[in-house]
Amino acid sequence: MLFCFALKMQRGYGDFFPESLTSSLTEDQSKQLCDLLGNVKLTLLYKASVYGYKPLFFHKRCDSQGPTLLVAYNRTGYIFGGYTSVDYTRNEQYITDEEAFLFSFQGKFPVYIKVNSGHYARYDNAGMPNFGQQLYFCKNKQPVVYIQGGKSFSFNAERFYGNDSRLTECEVYKVEQNLQTKEKPWRNIRWTSIRRAELMQMMRDYKPLVTSVSRVRILMIGPVGAGKSSFFNSINSIFTGHVTNKAVSGSAGTSLTTQFRTYPVKDGREGKPLPFVLCDTMGLEEQTGAGLDIEDIRSILQGHVPDRYKFNPITPSQPKEQKASRPASLKEKIHCVVYMIDTTKISLMSDKLQEKLTTIRRKVNSLGITQMVLMTKIDEACPEVEKDLQSLYVSSYIKSKVQEVSSWLGVPVSCVLPVKNYSQELELELNCDVLLLTALQQMLNFADDYLDDVCSMEDNPK
Repeated sequence: MLFCFALKMQRGYGDFFPESLTSSLTEDQSKQLCDLLGNVKLTLLYKASVYGYKPLFFHKRCDSQGPTLLVAYNRTGYIFGGYTSVDYTRNEQYITDEEAFLFSFQGKFPVYIKVNSGHYARYDNAGMPNFGQQLYFCKNKQPVVYIQGGKSFSFNAERFYGNDSRLTECEVYKVEQNLQTKEKPWRNIRWTSIRRAELMQMMRDYKPLVTSVSRVRILMIGPVGAGKSSFFNSINSIFTGHVTNKAVSGSAGTSLTTQFRTYPVKDGREGKPLPFVLCDTMGLEEQTGAGLDIEDIRSILQGHVPDRYKFNPITPSQPKEQKASRPASLKEKIHCVVYMIDTTKISLMSDKLQEKLTTIRRKVNSLGITQMVLMTKIDEACPEVEKDLQSLYVSSYIKSKVQEVSSWLGVPVSCVLPVKNYSQELELELNCDVLLLTALQQMLNFADDYLDDVCSMEDNPK
C-alpha cells in the first residue's frame, strides 16, 4: 500500500504518526512570536490533531525539551498560548519561572502578559499543560481551554481568546536560541557610564535658543497609566542620584494626576534648576466627560493654565489668564509635546482613545509645536528586553511596535523612542538612565526646533 506521507511507529504506543509535523502558524505569525522571544527558532514537537489530546503523548513529545511555547487556536480565530523556560518533567511540583508569559494575537501582533511577581508559573504534573493552575489547555483529554481561579496571570478572557473555549488545534514548540547569528541594531546607542555622564552634562549646559526663554516647557500627554508622572520621577531620580517619587504615580484605572503640574528638575538636591520644565497633565480617557479635555490641552499649549490648576473633566478650563487681553509670553507656552504610550497596550488601544490622540495631534500641529512619542513599559512588553535592556534596539518586536505607533499617530519613526521608567527599582541602573537621558536630549532638540521656527516667523512676518 502507498502512503502520501512517511509514517513511523511510536514504539511502545502502538500508533502511527507522521515523521514531520506542519505548523498551523503563518510565516508572519511565527516571525512575530520569534521576535517576542528574541533571536530564536521554533521546532514543532506536538500537534493535538495528530497525537490526540492525550497527556501520555504530550509528555512523550515535550518532556525534557527545555523552553517551550504552547500555541492554541479556537473556532473564532483567536491564536493564544503561553511560554515556559522550564522543562516539563511530571515531577508534581509548583514551578517558579520568572520568564513565563501568556500571549494572544491582537490583530497582527501578539500581546505579552508576564507572570505576576511572587506567583508560580505552572504546576508540573502528568496532565496536559497549565499556566499558574489558572489556565488549562486540553483538560480531561478534551479540545478545550479552561480557566480556574488564580492570580498568576492578569488577563481578560474576552480579549485573550474571545471567551471561546473550544479549541480547533493545540501545538507545542521547542524554543532554541540562534547563537550563530548576531542581529545588527536598528538604532545605535552607547550603553556606557561615559555616555550617561555626557548626556547629563549636555542637560546642564543646555541653553534654549531664545534668550527670553530660560527653561523650555515640555508637555507630557497620554492615556491613564502610560507613565507621564513616572517619567518625571525617573528624570528627577537620575539628577538627584537616587530613586525618587516626587510626582504621584501608580497604576490606578483613573488618573492619579488631577492638577496641571509644572515640575522643574534640580541638578542634585541642593543644585540649581536645570533648563527645562516637565509639565504633567491629567490622563486621557476614552469616555466623554472623563480624563483630560481637549480644550484643557489647548489652554495649556497657549500658556494660559497656571501650575496646580485643578482639572474638571466636565467643564474645560477657563483660568483668568486666558481671559486677559495680553497673550501669554513665549516662555509661558509649551515648546515641545511628548505623547506617552504604554507599549503593552498599543494593540489594545480603543478607537475612541486613538481618535482623541489624533485630534490632539492635529491641534498641536496647527500651533507649530514639535512633537514626539515615548513608548513606556518596554520591559513588560517584550521578555527579551526584560532580560537585557541592551537588546532593545535588536528586538524586531519593539521595532514593529515603534512602526505601529508611527503609522497610526502619524509621526516619523525617528520621533518614536522606547524608554523604561523607574517603577519598582530601589537603585539607579545605567542602561535605564541612558535611554531616559537620550529621550530628554531629543525633547530639548525638538524644543529648539520650535523656538527656531518662532524666531524665523518673527524675523519674516507675512
